[in-house]
Amino acid sequence: MTKAMRSMSEKPGPKATPNQAEIICSYNLQPKTNKYLYTFELPLITKQYQMSTNGQQRVVIEHVAPEIDAGRFYIKKIIGDTVNVEADIFADGHDVLRGRVLYRHENETDWQFAEMHLLNNDRWASAFKVPKTGFYIYTVTGWVDHPLTWHHGFVKKYEDGQDLAVELLIGANFLDAMLPHASKADAAKIKKLVALLRDAKKYTAAVEQVLGVEILEYINHYPDLTNASTYLRELKVYTERIAAGFSSWYSFFPRSAARVEGKHGTFKDCEKQLPRIAELGFDVLYFPPIHPIGFNFRKGKNNTVNALPGDDGVPYAIGSEAGGHKAILKDLGTLADFKRLIKKSAEHGLEVALDFAIQCSPDHPYVKDHPKWFKRRPDGTVQYAENPPKKYQDILPINFENDDWKDLWEELKSVLEYWCEQGVRIFRVDNPHTKSFNFWEWCIAEVQSHYPGTIFLSEAFTKPKVMKELAKLGYTQSYTYYTWRNSKQELVEYMTELTTTEMKDYFRPNFWPNTHDINPYPLQNGNEAAFIFRYFMAATMSSNYGIFGPTYELMYHEPYPGKEEYNHSEKYEVRYWDWEKRNKLTDVIKHVNAARKANPALQVTNNISFCDIDNDYIIAYHKRTNDNHILCIVNIDPYRKQGGFVKVPLKELGLNNGDEFHVFDILTGITYTWSTEWNYVELDPWNLPVHLFRIEI
Repeated sequence: MTKAMRSMSEKPGPKATPNQAEIICSYNLQPKTNKYLYTFELPLITKQYQMSTNGQQRVVIEHVAPEIDAGRFYIKKIIGDTVNVEADIFADGHDVLRGRVLYRHENETDWQFAEMHLLNNDRWASAFKVPKTGFYIYTVTGWVDHPLTWHHGFVKKYEDGQDLAVELLIGANFLDAMLPHASKADAAKIKKLVALLRDAKKYTAAVEQVLGVEILEYINHYPDLTNASTYLRELKVYTERIAAGFSSWYSFFPRSAARVEGKHGTFKDCEKQLPRIAELGFDVLYFPPIHPIGFNFRKGKNNTVNALPGDDGVPYAIGSEAGGHKAILKDLGTLADFKRLIKKSAEHGLEVALDFAIQCSPDHPYVKDHPKWFKRRPDGTVQYAENPPKKYQDILPINFENDDWKDLWEELKSVLEYWCEQGVRIFRVDNPHTKSFNFWEWCIAEVQSHYPGTIFLSEAFTKPKVMKELAKLGYTQSYTYYTWRNSKQELVEYMTELTTTEMKDYFRPNFWPNTHDINPYPLQNGNEAAFIFRYFMAATMSSNYGIFGPTYELMYHEPYPGKEEYNHSEKYEVRYWDWEKRNKLTDVIKHVNAARKANPALQVTNNISFCDIDNDYIIAYHKRTNDNHILCIVNIDPYRKQGGFVKVPLKELGLNNGDEFHVFDILTGITYTWSTEWNYVELDPWNLPVHLFRIEI
């Protein structure tokens, strides 16, 4: 069952698991394609112990990886990626075993296979590519290869000088069994080999033939899968477009886009910012909510409870008499203006992303038309949003436990589908962790089935298990704890968790050094070096990252007293910015984004490995994709010069100690020549706190 096939009324949950011994595998070689067509019957367990329907199956297959929660969830890949599969495969006795990964696209019926090889200790591995978007299905099969066992024994007996007459007859029988599956050309050759092995007068020639490569090739090509065991589950990988795994987000409030101070920005003003944003190298343009803002309980500047005349309110307090989630705030422009902005953005290499915030102002049409969707307090008032001691009187949360939940689900899905119809294919979802998990699994699957390639970014700064669950349920990308990981130890440990544990198969991080909600404490003093290296690490550690601008690149840092928030936050008021201003940070952003596009190693997250360096204030990490090697070195001390010897991974570079190679700093244009494993680096934060080296061999 694909994620798009589950009905809304069906509660998601793990499927019943069949007994491995009961799985029936049959196969036929397809003459035209030279591929095996596998079919499986997967009956459910009826007893804990019972006689197997095929007692001749001897191979055990277990601990398949990747597999998320016993196959309950799919893994994620980008089109063109390779899926690496491992499994424990073993059997009784000492016979030679073989294994294969079977895989197919959801729109195909024929299984393809990739031969597995033994790693060690009964652990086997293989891989296959996913050249198309959509679901791929994969599993593992293994069998006792009696012909190969015979061949291995034949060689050993030959080396021991034993008589092989009977062994030749055994081999002839194995070759005979291949004939029904062999191609016409191969069958003719195999028949000749059978005759040779059965001819006692040609003993020497027959032995030489067995010791050659031809018979071994036939054994490998025409295995006897009659008693093959197949893993008890078919697993899934969801393959997505490139932007799901590689993207550079730029966020700003469109109402603050005006070039004239005191004026409310419009979509047409946003168009004027496109050349600048494109010049900086971003490819996703994300807007907070663009819908009508409520008037009742409207918040004032800096989140004051009582708004003054002329206060613009909070864009997240969605809905008024002018409409709800499918309407546009008239001060921003019209739907035609928005669609024109999407078109113009695309001409600049930018894709527009919208905020999907499931919450309403007291004036939202839903409040009147669908009262069941909201909680009522004993005094008859509607429950507003709270995160004690915080109160959000201008926002009403949706009650997902109401009796009218099916209509609620359909309506919320229709909001996403409406904006997809207008040309949007990326959504940043506000606080998804406060909404129903079941809803998200159903809704994301439905939207992606009708609008393939739709990307969902989860803005859930919450408990780890909840963040992981949202990713498993279908979110394409996820916000992370990067914003609060500051020390070398914290960063290394966090990146190791993201890229080496099971998370690497389903959780795609999107690193943000700031957001419109978060003004991190380390940036609140406005130190230029801190802004540079926090940006740099976000953009080079993770293949997906974003910044909230122009706040970030202009290094605005004034905090709301005592909080990790901005003073005069744009959530509560329209701001004026000098959009033409340039500084060292904008230059770094421009060059780093260009480097990301030019170097495949920076387009992947899970290829990172940290390099030893004898300084707790310097982080060094190597990223590699094929022959593209990037070495990043960062001084995380924003005030003092730091230096140390970094250990270069010569083995991965194919070099020996003493071999000369060059490191080219993409940001400064300077090339250094190194020839040893350990090399000294020094970074002055008052100059540039980072190196972005491309290693040239």
